[in-house]
Amino acid sequence: MLHSPLLEVPHGFTTRAGGVSPAPFDSLNLGLSTADDPANVQENRRRVLALFGNPPQAGLCQIHGNLVHVVETAGEWKGDGLLTATPGLLLRVSVADCYPILLHDPVKGVVGALHAGWRGVVSGILPKALALMTSHWGSRPDDIRVAVGPGISGPHFQVGPEVLELFEQVELAFARPDPFHPGKYLLDLERAIRTQAQREGIRPPHYWALGRCTYADPAFFSHRRDQGQTGRMWALIMLPGP
Repeated sequence: MLHSPLLEVPHGFTTRAGGVSPAPFDSLNLGLSTADDPANVQENRRRVLALFGNPPQAGLCQIHGNLVHVVETAGEWKGDGLLTATPGLLLRVSVADCYPILLHDPVKGVVGALHAGWRGVVSGILPKALALMTSHWGSRPDDIRVAVGPGISGPHFQVGPEVLELFEQVELAFARPDPFHPGKYLLDLERAIRTQAQREGIRPPHYWALGRCTYADPAFFSHRRDQGQTGRMWALIMLPGP
């Protein structure tokens, strides 16, 4: 389990180590939507949740968009982001190349978890979540911490001109031509996320990125590298329980 030095609440980013699943899902696969044996996935989930004291959980049926929910109870919501001020409620998102983003406002006592693939980034899931924290709880950008977990890095994230055009429209096209594939581009998604955070008033000391690539680093699952035959990781965060 990996952690951010910015976040002073229980949280973590899982890797692929520490579970019971066989290859190609070895070993801490947390995705029930994969072809792994569900019994393996449930045991892997049990191990992760035990680290947090088995609290009630809020999860997502992820749709690669920018829909963010304010939640107060355990359950599952359709969308790609969760925010809560409920102590003891564990938020989680699932990833395997997309970027997990964890949020914490220590002043207002709010946490959030976002699933940010390229569609979520270009449609502004992070700015939307930050605006919702402000409107719902009165959070100030100066106070919010943003922690970005492992995701596919620019040198390995190839996109076509139609995707690049969408990022150009919102001035987030941090890309260069792919030297080995004419007409394709290598897009730096984490830089786009960081730029969005800065535009929304997040102070540089309050932004942290792990800086490890799911595609290049065998410690992580990668949907693109493994051509879909791979597991899923979680990013989790909660306010301490009463």
